[in-house]
Amino acid sequence: MPYIHFTEEQKLRANSVDLAEFLRRQGEKLIPSGRDKRLASDHSITVRGNEWYDHESKEGGKAISFVQTFYGLSYPEAVKRLMGGEGIAYAQAQPEPEEEKQFALPPANQTMRRTYAYLLQERLISRDILSSFAHKKLIYESRELSKDKMKEYRNAVFVGFDEHGVARHAHKRSLYSKGKSYRGNVAGSDPRYSFHWIGTSNQLYVFEAPIDLLAFLSLHPTGWKSHSYVALCGTGEQAMLWMLKQSPTLQEIILCLDHDAAGIEATGRLTDILREQGYSQITTMQSQYKDWDEDLRAQHNLSAQPAEEHPQLLAAESVCARIAMKCAGIQPDRVLQRLPAMFQFYRTCMEGNKLDTAMDCIEEIAAMSLQVVLRECRQLGADLTITQGGQFLKSRILPHQNRSSLKRRTEEISALIQRAVDQSGAPGIRGEAEKRAIAGAWLDLAIACAKVSVKQDADERKLMHTVEATPSEQEQSMQAG
Repeated sequence: MPYIHFTEEQKLRANSVDLAEFLRRQGEKLIPSGRDKRLASDHSITVRGNEWYDHESKEGGKAISFVQTFYGLSYPEAVKRLMGGEGIAYAQAQPEPEEEKQFALPPANQTMRRTYAYLLQERLISRDILSSFAHKKLIYESRELSKDKMKEYRNAVFVGFDEHGVARHAHKRSLYSKGKSYRGNVAGSDPRYSFHWIGTSNQLYVFEAPIDLLAFLSLHPTGWKSHSYVALCGTGEQAMLWMLKQSPTLQEIILCLDHDAAGIEATGRLTDILREQGYSQITTMQSQYKDWDEDLRAQHNLSAQPAEEHPQLLAAESVCARIAMKCAGIQPDRVLQRLPAMFQFYRTCMEGNKLDTAMDCIEEIAAMSLQVVLRECRQLGADLTITQGGQFLKSRILPHQNRSSLKRRTEEISALIQRAVDQSGAPGIRGEAEKRAIAGAWLDLAIACAKVSVKQDADERKLMHTVEATPSEQEQSMQAG
């Protein structure tokens, strides 16, 4: 969709929409669940005010991310819909009063001996790089007592300063190498000012965690001080956007998030946000293993946790190849005749929970749509092969935009079919603009159908992986014996 500029006030208003009212107006049934409301169509999803949470996938957010996730919309489309783009005005959620938490840095220890030992020996960080951050007081060692004053804790503290040099954010990482270690942000931290380094070049490197950042620099130490770096201490965009606002010269953004499903989705989401903000020089750097710290371990010939490819990207390869194969037997001039019956059959299969047949059917609709696109492209002078069409379709599968429930998509696909049919059947002479509009409408339909099959395939892959990772009752009893 074309670029749409929204003011900060408009985005804030969209993100503040009361989700319970929004969902009721979409025809969703809500069930009381304590202080929350639970979706009747998906019991793992709860909403309260403008916030949502998926208890199955352990993720959530506010109104915009909800509409993006569960209706498969882009960031601008989600904002437009929440702002009443369909002529509906939605109520704003009234925030619950919260006790304001004052930020304060944890008390410092007199030395950094344990922090140096942990980061140098356990995490293999370069001494020169660690010393550079410690010299600027961006890293120090804390010494804290438990509430009952019976235990003493030592943590590495990664500090974030604001534009005036005032500490506004701190991320703590316990220095214990055995057992489950603690890590988290200090209460009252402002997410805009998380751990960062400001250089002089036009490049900004973005990471999830402070140790990822330090590990990357240890792997790529040449001239590192001239560039800028930020650790999000999660995957929120606030710190990244603050860095860009403070330094207008930063125009090249390199996203270096974890090489796993969550990191891949976050990279896609941050890319969308950056483009919406007008940035175009956005690249992705992926670690060879799960994250940069694991790459650093591998460099030292130690065991390293492997990377995790996103199930949807793995599924997209086979799904789009099948769609391309199905294109071979389809005559584009007969698509308009075949499409209504094919879609009705798909709808019936989905309602009857016959998912295998439904996915075969939706792939057929995707192939029909793709053939029409290829025909229009040929008439416009771009003679693409079926294989190229399938590859292009695969390139449009973006996991962070393909998370909504399959059963919610039937009406969306119905609307896309109607749009494609209307474009093809419009009276008058078809010039280049009209042919491009027809190709665009059928391409949107092909992508939407491919995304349905990819989502189902990926969900099955995740389920199989979960089952394989969980020992059966028989295996457990044998292990116990």
